[in-house]
Amino acid sequence: MKKRVVVTGMGAITPIGLNVNEFWSSVKEGKLGFGPITQFDATDFKCHVAAEVKGFDGKEYMDFKAAKRMELFSQYAVAATKEAMEDAGIDMEKEDPFRVGCAIGSGIGSLQSIEREHTKLVEKGPNKVNPLFIPMLIGNMAAGNVSIAFGLKGKSIDVVTACATGTNNIGEAFRTIQYGDADIMVAGGCEGSVTPMGVAGFIALTALSTVDDPTKCSLPFDKNRSGFVMGEGAGIVILEELEHAKARGARIYAEVTGYGCSSDAFHITSPAEDGSGAAQAMLNALKDGGVDPKELTYINAHGTGTHHNDLFETRAIKLAFGDHAKDIKINSTKSMIGHLLGAAGAVEFITCVKEIEEGYIHKTAGYTTPDDEMDLDYCKDAYENVDLKHALSNSLGFGGHNASLLVSKY
Repeated sequence: MKKRVVVTGMGAITPIGLNVNEFWSSVKEGKLGFGPITQFDATDFKCHVAAEVKGFDGKEYMDFKAAKRMELFSQYAVAATKEAMEDAGIDMEKEDPFRVGCAIGSGIGSLQSIEREHTKLVEKGPNKVNPLFIPMLIGNMAAGNVSIAFGLKGKSIDVVTACATGTNNIGEAFRTIQYGDADIMVAGGCEGSVTPMGVAGFIALTALSTVDDPTKCSLPFDKNRSGFVMGEGAGIVILEELEHAKARGARIYAEVTGYGCSSDAFHITSPAEDGSGAAQAMLNALKDGGVDPKELTYINAHGTGTHHNDLFETRAIKLAFGDHAKDIKINSTKSMIGHLLGAAGAVEFITCVKEIEEGYIHKTAGYTTPDDEMDLDYCKDAYENVDLKHALSNSLGFGGHNASLLVSKY
């Protein structure tokens, strides 16, 4: 018998809030996290706008020396984990540390350290490269640093699937508990790649919006969409085996009921044009959760704002749900916070949990003009007082990685 898995804690560092409550309040306000890039001089770049985290200081969340040994993506992960652990009321002195694990991923790791140390190498020679260059660079160090900071001695993994990273890590943590390998898993994603190389690379792919107007740069599903806006931050959730959560009197936000994956096996950056891969991931998640497709009324879409993603994800939803697709409310959190890359799916999962908790489906900010083939309900306005039993969160990563999580009212 597979064990039931619930959400008992959440933490977030985002462009519109440095904790879950601040983030969620901003989402309901329709607050936009976009503005001119401040982390480097972007004058000569075609893209000048990003969704940066504002006012974050790692030393407020961890020891000064520890913060100095972490790059930004790891600092975001530790900070969000601190909030999630406190929210869940986890007391590690009362837990078997070998039954508490960690699944946190970053899509890229630290581009900052590569840029910084490469400059040293070229200008001053190999002996000037920081001894901690590699341990600070590699993406698994978010999971490693979180495990060290909180004494988590169970399974510790870093699933890297580009933009599906956060979703896959939560899904694999869900499976870990389902099959009895842990009682508690700290899970999610993080990213901090608003750097010259990061922005230049995505510009070269023609993936980024070059619109400077913060109200028009990120328009998922809109006819005038022009690409995605790079974001940064972290989303962390505490997943817990149901009986374990009940035994310690934990507050239960929602239940994770399904997880589905697939591969497009089509192209390194474009989703499959017919949507078949993403459709299969959604259907797999629903089947895993024992939910009939006709019961689903809401999807938090990957919804990046690129021409291909939004069109092909729409086709995927139509392929998976047929005529019922027109009855499903679909929104994109990226319309407010941009694309957090490896952290995107985790923050969007938190959004789904909050929406179920409050019966509120947020609007897709800036959505005004329908596109010809994209004729579904993309939440031009918010929906309030909704009896939301299930939410499906989609993530589609470069390389053809498709992942969907089904979260349900407990």
